[in-house]
Amino acid sequence: MGAGGSRGSLPPLVSRYAAIDIGTNSVLLLVAEREADGRWRALEERAEITRLGKGVDQTKLLSADSVEATLEVVERFAAEARTLGAKGIAVSATSAARDATNGRQFLDAVNARAQVKVEVLAGDEEARLSFASAHADFGGKAPLVVIDIGGGSTEFIFGEPSGAISFRRSFDVGAVRMTERFIRSDPPAPDELASMEAALRDTFAALPRPPVGFQLVGVAGTVTTVCAVAKKIEPYDAALVHGATLSRADVEATVQRLAHLPLPLRRTIPGLQPKRADVIVAGGLILRTAIDCLDAAGVTVSDRGLRWGLLTDRFGNAP
Repeated sequence: MGAGGSRGSLPPLVSRYAAIDIGTNSVLLLVAEREADGRWRALEERAEITRLGKGVDQTKLLSADSVEATLEVVERFAAEARTLGAKGIAVSATSAARDATNGRQFLDAVNARAQVKVEVLAGDEEARLSFASAHADFGGKAPLVVIDIGGGSTEFIFGEPSGAISFRRSFDVGAVRMTERFIRSDPPAPDELASMEAALRDTFAALPRPPVGFQLVGVAGTVTTVCAVAKKIEPYDAALVHGATLSRADVEATVQRLAHLPLPLRRTIPGLQPKRADVIVAGGLILRTAIDCLDAAGVTVSDRGLRWGLLTDRFGNAP
């Protein structure tokens, strides 16, 4: 998802709410209003990379710098949501807050600074909400397999056309975590990438066989970034990314291109946020390995994700 510009203050409407997703790599804001047909219309969407989970895999601690950067963004996003007339703000935190021993102190600081209460989502709940978002846009025709690649974890969710979930699992592999575990060279050395892929294949061996005739849908920043780079979408345009399809060959070519470039050059690639350049190779490799392990032809890209599922789940019946 790309950062959008503010549309200024708008008069509050009855059904206007917000969701803030505090991820391991980025913080995302959604402010939306419910229309007469019950569907949500986005008024504002923003994303900023704060790298809350930097180093958590090894230290089990949130660093002071990452905490402060994240607090500043959440405080600002909450203020923007209120300015736009949001009657309620749902805030979630995922892998980094789950894993860190000082996660409680971080949550208390968010409450004090932004005046919001943060829900730390278990991996299964994170998966459920991501699936709900994908099913709202792509469900109803074929079984869905949804993959949500985050900074610290990756969720897989299998579901029926009706929306019933048949399998969900959160794995502790994400773009930030795998970069910190395996990549020491710039650009990444072939043996580092091979070791990472082997570890991913071992992890994903726990997946059951996907349903016959399934559609693979990818959500979150890694997938949208791979799409933007592959299709040369610069500046980022959610309307061009959401619903786009990438073949397995598209993903492979993009990952190989990025993996052969040193970090300073990766930061200049159209469609790639400079702050995501250091972890995109690992994220792309997670996506490509998942496609292989599921024996999928490719992936449909969703610019929406957890924040949309959270908004609908928490405020779907609110006045």
